[in-house]
Amino acid sequence: MAIVEPLPTETGERRRWALTSPVDRSALGEWEASSAADVDAALARARAAQPAWAARPIAERAAIIRRAVEVLIARKDEIVESLRVETGKPRAEALTIEILSSADFLNHWSARAVRQLRDERRRLHGYLLPVKRLTVHYQPLGVVGVITPWNAPFVLSLNPITQALLAGNSVVLKPSEVTPRSGAWAVDVLREAGVPEDVVQVVHGDGETGAALVAGDVDKIAFTGSVATGRRIAEVCGRRLIPCTLELGGKDAMIVCADADLERAAAGAVYLSMFNTGQVCLSVERIYVVDSVADEFVRLVTEKAAALTYGAGPDKDMGPLFSDRQLEIVSRHVDQAKQAGAVAAVGGSPGKGDGLFFEPTVLVGVDHSMPLMTEETFGPIAAIMRVRDEDEAVRLANDSAYGLSASVFTNDPARAERIGKRLITGSVVHNDAATIYGVTEAPFGGRKASGVGQVNGVDALRKFTHAQPILLARWRTKSEHVWYPYTADTEKTIETILRVAFGNRFVRRLMS
Repeated sequence: MAIVEPLPTETGERRRWALTSPVDRSALGEWEASSAADVDAALARARAAQPAWAARPIAERAAIIRRAVEVLIARKDEIVESLRVETGKPRAEALTIEILSSADFLNHWSARAVRQLRDERRRLHGYLLPVKRLTVHYQPLGVVGVITPWNAPFVLSLNPITQALLAGNSVVLKPSEVTPRSGAWAVDVLREAGVPEDVVQVVHGDGETGAALVAGDVDKIAFTGSVATGRRIAEVCGRRLIPCTLELGGKDAMIVCADADLERAAAGAVYLSMFNTGQVCLSVERIYVVDSVADEFVRLVTEKAAALTYGAGPDKDMGPLFSDRQLEIVSRHVDQAKQAGAVAAVGGSPGKGDGLFFEPTVLVGVDHSMPLMTEETFGPIAAIMRVRDEDEAVRLANDSAYGLSASVFTNDPARAERIGKRLITGSVVHNDAATIYGVTEAPFGGRKASGVGQVNGVDALRKFTHAQPILLARWRTKSEHVWYPYTADTEKTIETILRVAFGNRFVRRLMS
């Protein structure tokens, strides 16, 4: 992300900040923060516009979102340029992480909107079946606030906004203040596709602007970001009794079994630790390799990591860290690990020059006494720890405050599944990692400090609605059997239902 510098302002003036390139520290311009009054005004417009948007047929909303795919493809070079300017990530990563994933999300959710959101008739069981029928109506929540981070600012904005809009809500986005243009592109694309301006809006600013959005007239908050901020948002939403989805940090473990394809495992260890400069919540941050194959695995990882190129040029494998604050964290974790006995088999130092570069790094001899193995690092570090066997690997993988995802490298899918079910994580991936967020059918979310709630999955759009059951009477009657006044016939009717419906095992099975 770009380097953020608050600018001095006079009393009563709007807060402003300047952005500086993480590649060469050149100036990227200045931005003005939305005030609490600006946020309230945006929310008021969103509230006024939402009923008309929700009143449109689901298929009509879906057609608009589907057109956004064409807009995205037409605008991809402009969006990629914004991403590269603000983050410095290689073009290949911008296209893969941000553009390709976004196109898939738009296409997928728009194709499934009618099926997921139309009224659903549900068959009742037992003694209610003859007298009642049930319809579940998926009612939009109203106004959704979306707050997104800097590491994948376009796709992590577009995906939740798209889901909320298809469900019939209006949305106000607050992207990270360090990638403001990249995040705002999500709103631009959707508006160009035909979403009304007041139905999807953007406000800019730092944590103060985000706090105003959370405290404002919203019906749900969808947040992706740090654990500390997520806790504060949860507290406010809890007091207000509104739902929130919190996708927070990760310290994902990779387990390398004795029967793993070591070539693939080593290639995965390097890429999955270092793509996007390691700044992905699903990055591999801890690698546990069974001792019997550890020497060869370390050799292969070292060889592959040493071949990586990094720097400012378009032909480099790895760009800069996106933030000066992140460079400080990565440097500190690596230095502490080396001081405690870890060895840098590759890299281990900040890069030379003005940019926020850190060398592709492989550390061996690490353990859980080091913050590198317990705190989120968010950098291009492959930290490798030898373990006796898979049981020790599982124990150490679970020894974490986080629980976002994990990966198991083995040639035996059954072994991967057995190990995966023992891991206390939101998801598990076999012979890969990080891809789970892009698997639209899979519910995605973390355990422990990694978050609350899930996104995506087969009922993703419904998570932006209230499932409203409507129970209808099958017959026109003056009253129910158990209404006042109570008489001997009332008790007799209930006794008959109990005897006939529940007094016989075969009938109970039929009515269950």
